[in-house]
Amino acid sequence: MTGIVITGASGRMGQMLIETVKVSEHAHLVGVTEREGHPWVGQDLGLAMGQAKMGVPVVSDAIEVVKDAQAIIDFTTPAATVAMAELAAQARAVHVIGTTGLSDDDLAKIKAAARHAPIVRAGNMSLGVNLLVQLTKKVAAALDEDYDIEVVEAHHRYKVDAPSGTALMLGEAAAEGRGVELADVKDSGRDGITGARKRGDIGFAAIRGGDVVGEHDVIFAADGERIVLRHLATDRAVFARGALKAALWGQGKGPGEYDMLDVLGL
Repeated sequence: MTGIVITGASGRMGQMLIETVKVSEHAHLVGVTEREGHPWVGQDLGLAMGQAKMGVPVVSDAIEVVKDAQAIIDFTTPAATVAMAELAAQARAVHVIGTTGLSDDDLAKIKAAARHAPIVRAGNMSLGVNLLVQLTKKVAAALDEDYDIEVVEAHHRYKVDAPSGTALMLGEAAAEGRGVELADVKDSGRDGITGARKRGDIGFAAIRGGDVVGEHDVIFAADGERIVLRHLATDRAVFARGALKAALWGQGKGPGEYDMLDVLGL
């Protein structure tokens, strides 16, 4: 049984991950964390969630629990994820990262941590989205710049970063299919009099509202026709199941950076 630590226990994803690990036949919960000062810290996890006592305390000092873990599943904030990457590397534990909004500096620090332990990082952990990534790359490779590429994503009102990590994954796939760097063709800041669309750009649009779990469209638009590749997530459980699958897959793997395409054999 793989010992799992879940960070950000009180969040929506944190609670979904906890429920997913609870019913797993291959993993068990060895600890959970929350930020210092959070009202859950010091409480039994089950009682904090309004359930029966679980015997797992909520802690703010991750060192207390990481030492007993074989894997950490982390859907938190960039700063917290970078700090956790260092601890996971020291413990030689698999670090599964679903955090989005990471800067280039954050990614460089995560890359350094991956020299000591396996890190599985993905903007989206679902099987369907990762298949969509592969399809996007293939379609982009097959079509020339007569087809404008737009990535449109929708999420709940509380999401703090845009474009979403998944949208950026899809944009990267489209750019790779066309043999270009996304940084050179990305357009996500349209407002006001922008002028005509630049040929070859990959555009992004973000919608925020309600309780939308996650919707992503990749649009290939030419004169006279459009091709739309779409993924709709209706339950966060798909992300939690994918993250747990990644944590289990990473057992026995050598240090390095991996993604869900590695986990799924794609």
